Amino acid sequence: MSLLVVGLSHRSAPVSVLERAALNADEQVKLLQDTVAAEPATEAAVLATCNRIELYADVDKFHAGVAELSTLLAQHSGVGLEELTPYLYVHYEDRAVHHLFSVACGLDSMVVGEGQILGQIKDSLARAQELHSAGRLLNDLFQQALRVGKRAHSETGIDRAGQSLVTFGLEQLARGGDVQQWARGKKALVIGAGSMSSLAAATLARAGVAEIVVANRTFDRAERLAQILMDGDDTDVLARAVPMESVPAELTRADVTVSCTGATGLVLTAEAVAGAIEGRTPVPATGSGEDGPGAPGGESGPAAGAQRGGASGTGLGSEDGCPLDLSAVQATAGFSVLGEAAVAGMAAADLEQHAAWVDNGTAGGDRRAAGGTARPGQTGTLDPAADTDAIAALAATVATVGRIPERRRPEPVEEPQRPEPVLFLLDLAMPRDIDAAVHRLTGVRLVDIESLAEASAGAPMAADVDQVRRIVSDEVAAFGAALRAAHITPTVVALRTMAADVVAGEIARLDGRLPGLDDKHRAEITQTVRRVVDKLLHAPTVRVKQLAAEPGGAGYADALRTLFDLDPETVAAVSRAEDSTTEKDRGPA
Repeated sequence: MSLLVVGLSHRSAPVSVLERAALNADEQVKLLQDTVAAEPATEAAVLATCNRIELYADVDKFHAGVAELSTLLAQHSGVGLEELTPYLYVHYEDRAVHHLFSVACGLDSMVVGEGQILGQIKDSLARAQELHSAGRLLNDLFQQALRVGKRAHSETGIDRAGQSLVTFGLEQLARGGDVQQWARGKKALVIGAGSMSSLAAATLARAGVAEIVVANRTFDRAERLAQILMDGDDTDVLARAVPMESVPAELTRADVTVSCTGATGLVLTAEAVAGAIEGRTPVPATGSGEDGPGAPGGESGPAAGAQRGGASGTGLGSEDGCPLDLSAVQATAGFSVLGEAAVAGMAAADLEQHAAWVDNGTAGGDRRAAGGTARPGQTGTLDPAADTDAIAALAATVATVGRIPERRRPEPVEEPQRPEPVLFLLDLAMPRDIDAAVHRLTGVRLVDIESLAEASAGAPMAADVDQVRRIVSDEVAAFGAALRAAHITPTVVALRTMAADVVAGEIARLDGRLPGLDDKHRAEITQTVRRVVDKLLHAPTVRVKQLAAEPGGAGYADALRTLFDLDPETVAAVSRAEDSTTEKDRGPA
């Protein structure tokens, strides 16, 4: 049997696909049941979070397993197999173990180092145990993944490499500023009472919001969360629970709203959000006075001088000797007479004229500053002898590639600044709870899974990440060795059982030949024969376990069975007995 994982995540699929493929609790149960009922799989577990859906299975055939698991994922997610396939990834045996351990440590999370994934892995294992779809392999794998994740967080500073998705989302709402300063005194609305919503509520309470309103479809859970927030020793937040029907009214009072429910449709539409902020006055953004540089009628910078037609500090702006139609192009946003757009496609002869014109306005001035003969305020004339080589080189470049390289960036175009938001929205649900069209509403700032993925893509990696990767590699090697060693254990047990039976048979024969042998001598002979057998078997069995633990060591079990002519059914019976004992001793995740 071999470990196989087929899945998709924020790293392999766009948010739109993840949303459609998301599985609720009932769908996950059905997927597990159908997976273990399929021929290639004997064990199965589903890891479904807001940004990943992964199906783990113990399969006896790789290709058949990949085909079956991919088909099952497509069927239960409702996304066609042909559409889903480009976004799926597959990991097998040691690579599958490495993947889960990396996930448990937060290395594969949207926010590197976040610790919530450990709770989600624990829930996944508990669900598989409850449905009896997790056998010895997946139980050992997921429990070891939990230990590896805890080790990574306790032995390294991986927590410094990133925060929980909630904290990161709030930082994005605050535009990277201090969250406590941003949150202080605000009124918060939390929609949902699950683990993510509870974490968001607790984080907001610690950040210093004045009030938290919890809305949930099951009102009792909302009341329970509100009471926990009120009873917290480290906060003095005012918290209360409301039914979901009260969300539109509470939204009109809220400064910040966090939503994370299991709903399959939108919880907040763009129309509902627009209605909630109607009548609120957004605070104007700072740094753009009415007559200042950013005002609609104001002009500043070199481009402004060119657009007004005056001679800027460069001396450019006069049409004398310029091959360009300045009146037609100078009003173009971002246009620069020195830039690539000005000379693209220009004939070689015109390029020479343009170079001479530019040189009159700039290079001539530089030469004057360097001590040339031109007087201050004088434009100067081009020296053909000095510039012939440069002009010829530029003309050759244009003839070859059709343009010359940009030597100066186009003037930046100032975008109008949006007013400060009056309502901050954080959507942590998958599929999304809040309509993406809310991004276009003035006075609202929305951060959702998609924008979090974009914001975290370029986040710097902490030095501790390398240490966690080493931990993962070591743990994968150790797990693989233990798995391979465990694979040969039933064969070794069967061999020792056969040896014990041989000793018992020979002692029985001795009793028949020497019926007068007293108990003392019989016991001494029996012990001697057993010691001889144990010594003969000790070195081979220890060595074969060591060899079997190495990569490619699975064949040693077959060799042992062949050499000693062990009955395969005896070996299988030992395996079943060990699995039964392990299952009884194994507690809940």
